Amino acid sequence: MTGRLAAVNLGMVTEAEWAGDASGRTGIDKRPVDGPVLLSADGVAGDFIGERAHHGGPDQAVYAYAGEDAEWWSAELGRTVPPGGFGENLTTSAVDVTGAVIGELWVIGSAVLQVTKPRTPCTTFAGFWGVPDLIKRFTVRAAPGAYLRVLREGEVGAGDPVEVVDRPAHGVTIGEVFRAMNLEPELLPRLLDAAELPEPVMAKVRRRVSASRP
Repeated sequence: MTGRLAAVNLGMVTEAEWAGDASGRTGIDKRPVDGPVLLSADGVAGDFIGERAHHGGPDQAVYAYAGEDAEWWSAELGRTVPPGGFGENLTTSAVDVTGAVIGELWVIGSAVLQVTKPRTPCTTFAGFWGVPDLIKRFTVRAAPGAYLRVLREGEVGAGDPVEVVDRPAHGVTIGEVFRAMNLEPELLPRLLDAAELPEPVMAKVRRRVSASRP
C-alpha cells in the first residue's frame, strides 16, 4: 500500500489554562512546514512537546493522522480542521491509519517508521478545540491516529510517498487496540498477539485480561 504525506507539522508553544503540562504550555498546535524535517528516535526535529510525561519518547516519537479522518471531523464540527489540527506531526493521504497493523513498517523519505499504538485523547486536546465533549466523541469515532517509532533516522517532507513495506501476520490494528482499550473489552485477549505493542500498553492488557478471567 502506498499513500503520501499531505503535510509535515511542527508544534508551536501555546500557553493556556487548559494545557495539560504543569507549566501551562503545550505543543498541540502543530502547523505545516516547508522543506524536509528530520525524524529520529527522540522525535521530530523542531517540534515542541509540553507534557513529556505522556507525550514523546521512542514509542511515541511521531504521531500520524489521516487527512480523510480530519475531513470527517471538519464536516462533523462545521469548521475546517487544518493539517496539524489533531496535534499530528504527519498528515497522511490515502493511508488507512486506523487499519494500520501494530508493528507494520512505513518507509517515508529516507526514514523507516514502525506503527506502535493509537493515540489516547486528553483534556488538552478538548481544550485546544474548545469542544467540551470532544474526548467522548473522539472515542466513539474510534479513528485515533497512530504513534510511530523511528527505526531509521531520516528526513521526510510533504508529498513524500508513504509505503507500507512489512505487515505482521497477527493483523491487530490501531483501530482494534483503541476499541479494545476504550469500547470493546472483549477484544482485549486478541491484543496479546501483538508483541510489538509498547510494554506499558501490553502490561495493561495483561492485567485487564487476567482480571476478567474467573
